[in-house]
Amino acid sequence: MAEPKTPPVKEEKPKGFLGKLKDAADDKEEQLAILSTFVRLAVLVWAGGILTLAYVKLPEALKIPEQKLDPTFIASVFTGVLATFGVQAGGKKKGADGGGSANISKKDMEFLIAKAAETAPAQTIRIESGPVKIVPDTK
Repeated sequence: MAEPKTPPVKEEKPKGFLGKLKDAADDKEEQLAILSTFVRLAVLVWAGGILTLAYVKLPEALKIPEQKLDPTFIASVFTGVLATFGVQAGGKKKGADGGGSANISKKDMEFLIAKAAETAPAQTIRIESGPVKIVPDTK
């Protein structure tokens, strides 16, 4: 009698980062969201490192020449990436009388609201509807 053949056992190859990402998240959009977060983190670490090197004088023992660069672009990249994570740079506040980022006092805001109510006493209504189907008239 012939023995039943056993299927050959395939050895699993070690998966790379993208392979592990595909296993961790089922949805394609979720995979892209995770990948984009890692890319933003990498850019954030790079920009933070370059900014640090622009302002810190390294010891002579490291034998790294001093870099003279204008960190303006890198700082804008750094703040832009931070903004994608929801972090905003804090500005100096003028007093504790409220006001938003435009530095408008509460009194000025109330005045603007009153003037806007006088000039345009209207209400905007937004109507959302489903898709519209256009059908030819058959007569």
